[in-house]
Amino acid sequence: MSLTPLAAHPSARPTPAFRGRIGRDARSGHYAVPRRYRLHLSLADPDGLRIAVTHSLLGLDQACPVTFLPAVPDCSDGGHSALRPLYDASAHRYQGPALAPVLSDDWSGRIVSTHGPDIARDLARGFGSGRAALYPCGAESQIEAVERMCAQGIEEAAQRAGAAGAADAERAAALDALLATLGTLDRGLGTHAYLISDQISLADVELWVALVRLDTVHRHHLDASAVHRIADHPALWAYARRLAAHPAFGAHLDLDAIDRRHHAGCQGLEAAGAAVQILDWEAHATPGAGGRPQVERP
Repeated sequence: MSLTPLAAHPSARPTPAFRGRIGRDARSGHYAVPRRYRLHLSLADPDGLRIAVTHSLLGLDQACPVTFLPAVPDCSDGGHSALRPLYDASAHRYQGPALAPVLSDDWSGRIVSTHGPDIARDLARGFGSGRAALYPCGAESQIEAVERMCAQGIEEAAQRAGAAGAADAERAAALDALLATLGTLDRGLGTHAYLISDQISLADVELWVALVRLDTVHRHHLDASAVHRIADHPALWAYARRLAAHPAFGAHLDLDAIDRRHHAGCQGLEAAGAAVQILDWEAHATPGAGGRPQVERP
């Protein structure tokens, strides 16, 4: 499927407090060594869900352990108290919230990165040798185009379309932008199994998580007519169902956690579309061999 890169646009993701990278050898400081690093993730957070799926696709349970955090952060600033020691050890007098996701270095006891896309890419590049080619060389611009398409054309457009205080014209324009993006993806997936190649890549992880959020978070703020128009993309939602049935995806789909996090932070009014669900995700999701991961404290 050919994707035209979108123009650069400010990201809706929080500015990362740490943005170290895992390099290819010891000269980079941080390099891929089994069991040196640990992930700290909340499956209710979209970046956490993306990284968890990537981690499972790569089969990194032994090479890079994961600590799963509660769905709703327990600090008043939106951070996790369990991550505060790591943040304090990594930055002198750090004043911000202790947010997930976190990639930490067990050798130093400090944080490497809190930037979700970088973490996923570094796992794929640093630990992906002999495993699934999730971030193949030469496909970087296509994967980044999908990331921007999902951020702008799905996430941001859906938020604007469901904004309770926006004018009707603004909401309608945002819905049109969302439907245009979904239409482009639906046409491409009508002839291709995956987004950019004949196998799963980080682009598919990105889109799948965006579709999960569209049906579990954003639809609550849209009316029934809008949700039916969103659902009217058969190839796209068949693709979402197919990936949900993949153990690396379905094992991490915690609908209750997503719902609790959404309602804990949602400040808008619930619209009439709240009861209109596009997919029965639980019916399609296939749990992994070990079932859904449990919350584990660092």
